[in-house]
Amino acid sequence: MNILKAVLMGVVQGLTEFLPVSSSGHLGLVKGLFGMENGSILFDILLHLATLLAICVVFYKDVLKLAVEFFGICRDVIFNIASFGKSLSGGKSPEYVRVISSSYRKFVLMLIISTIPTGIIGLFMKDIVEFTSSNLLVTGICLICTGLILGLSDFLGDGDKKLKETGYIDAFAIGTAQGVATLPGLSRSGSTIVAGLLCGLDRKFAAKYSFIMSIPAVLGALVLELSDIGNESVTAGDVGCYLVGMIVAAVIGFFALRLVMNLVVSRYFKYFAVYCGVIGLLSVILYFVRE
Repeated sequence: MNILKAVLMGVVQGLTEFLPVSSSGHLGLVKGLFGMENGSILFDILLHLATLLAICVVFYKDVLKLAVEFFGICRDVIFNIASFGKSLSGGKSPEYVRVISSSYRKFVLMLIISTIPTGIIGLFMKDIVEFTSSNLLVTGICLICTGLILGLSDFLGDGDKKLKETGYIDAFAIGTAQGVATLPGLSRSGSTIVAGLLCGLDRKFAAKYSFIMSIPAVLGALVLELSDIGNESVTAGDVGCYLVGMIVAAVIGFFALRLVMNLVVSRYFKYFAVYCGVIGLLSVILYFVRE
């Protein structure tokens, strides 16, 4: 790993993690074009942590409230279980507390529900994703599909569902879209935002939900990837490059995320649709040329 490659990967990760053009697809293209197919798994994990930091900074108020309410839910669930246990031994009717007692507690439960199909699909598709991560043909086809999905988004009507009106079935559907979007070339943000719009969510809330929903999903995926690091050797030079790549990814990711929040409301996804279609077509052509 050298500093130029670290900066390049940081720029690509920071931009494409939030812009609806597929970070995995573009990272796969960069690795395929520059012969980096056997790159560092640790570096990939650190880049994703950097962009997660950007999400936490942009939505810090929501993230803090969600964290507090998550632990509040755990406390109340334990209390209810203990109350049920006491009722069995004491013969008295149990006294329960209402667990989902606020809008942010509902938000927490929605995130949990969304993460379930994401995790199940991700586990089943793990080997497929790893096998196709640097395949220009698969990436190109998925990028073309991303273009079609994004093109659809600007023609959808404005939904009016915000947190209070959004249902748990909506959360499950958006989580399913996130799971499928693990394929390289399918944009996670684009797929989940469009899924939210199809469920009738308000455009701004659909974008916010998409990005906050990625936090538990990406953390779970990174935990699974830790076992693949194995005996990967890291030199002192690599450490410096990794830190530079992380900083670049976090800073660029912060501004890219703020940009996307404005773009989704302004219906500018059609330009990304054209971009994804062109890049996808070029990737397919390049695949056959290199063969």
